[in-house]
Amino acid sequence: MAKTASSTTYIFNAIVFVVLVINSNFGESQSIVKTLPGYAGKLPFTMETGYVGVGDLDELQLFYYFVESVRNPVRDPLLLWLTGGPGCSGFSGLVFEVGPLTFDYETFNGSLPLLLDNPYSYTNIANMIFLDAPVGTGFSYSKTQKGWYSSDTLSTKAIYEFIQKWIMDHPKFSNNPLYITGDSYSGMIVPMVSLEIAIGNMAKHQPYLHFQSAKQNCGQEYITPDILNADCMNDIELIARTKGYLKEKNSNMCSPTFGQTMNLFRSSSHQKYLFPLIVLCEGTVLEWKRCNKTLAYDSDVLSVVFDHKQLINGGYRGLVYSGDHDMLIPYTGTTYWIKTLNLTVIDVWRPWFVEGQIAGFTVKYANITSTGDGLVFATVKGGGHTAPEYKPKECLAMVDRWLSYYLL
Repeated sequence: MAKTASSTTYIFNAIVFVVLVINSNFGESQSIVKTLPGYAGKLPFTMETGYVGVGDLDELQLFYYFVESVRNPVRDPLLLWLTGGPGCSGFSGLVFEVGPLTFDYETFNGSLPLLLDNPYSYTNIANMIFLDAPVGTGFSYSKTQKGWYSSDTLSTKAIYEFIQKWIMDHPKFSNNPLYITGDSYSGMIVPMVSLEIAIGNMAKHQPYLHFQSAKQNCGQEYITPDILNADCMNDIELIARTKGYLKEKNSNMCSPTFGQTMNLFRSSSHQKYLFPLIVLCEGTVLEWKRCNKTLAYDSDVLSVVFDHKQLINGGYRGLVYSGDHDMLIPYTGTTYWIKTLNLTVIDVWRPWFVEGQIAGFTVKYANITSTGDGLVFATVKGGGHTAPEYKPKECLAMVDRWLSYYLL
């Protein structure tokens, strides 16, 4: 599985600074964001930002953006979104890919950019956490010198600890189905975190992260479960043995408007948008970057194919998708490593549709230990390396169907 950084190169610094309020006296701190510069009126959704301390003495402070589902936050799944890089902020997913906001590119003139609602946000169907990981990404930082060093392995353990502590701090989401998702380089990290969670649940780590209960209670039958099995039906409704490890791909995009945003807020004339909007603990994050290319990071894992195999063998579902115009990691490479898993095809390669139009092609594989769902692979027609950025409507339809146990 190839490793690559996201090819997206444009940033808006002004908006991200307003969402941060830090209380350095607590390992876990959060604040509710009700308004943002550039957005007309109050935000029509519940948004929270904050830190969770992980590692020895909470030396690593991981920053997150959390947005509640606008449909039904009590019942809808909880998605942890990991952006690629490594070193690209969760802010990318929040405003450029699957979050509830997007920029008004057409009216951008070099001043404060306007924010618009994203009609194809995944928060229409799910609660979402956008995480700045590994440490050194976005607003995440270390209290110690040694903590700034990270790797695939160390980042995985930190993210696992993060989601445990976040759920303990947000108990009302403790029974929601949990999915680990991401794009680009996170195609490496997502299955590693997923496997860490699976192992932790087997070891009865607390809190129990709810993506295995259906496997335990439904007797391996998930497509047509016994409706008289109350435990099984409750698990199907609340959670499942599921976890999405979404892996997407994409290509460079050229646009005069996007090119202008490279220098947005770098000049002194734009600083007035920045400093009044942020309260920072001295010495934590000196300069925010959408993608930090100077991380002390070791890519110490060469392949996660075995992780995928263990997850599917353990009864978990997975959705892997690639933009068919991805010039960075062509979808043919993805199909190659999936074939090495030697899974049984239960829904042959075929087109899938959105509003009567071909949106891509898909194939579905059985679980290794049963005939139930295992892995779904889909291409997104016209999608690049970060497919939702290019084909938001199609990607939302795809993910919504998969989360609902429907065929694509």
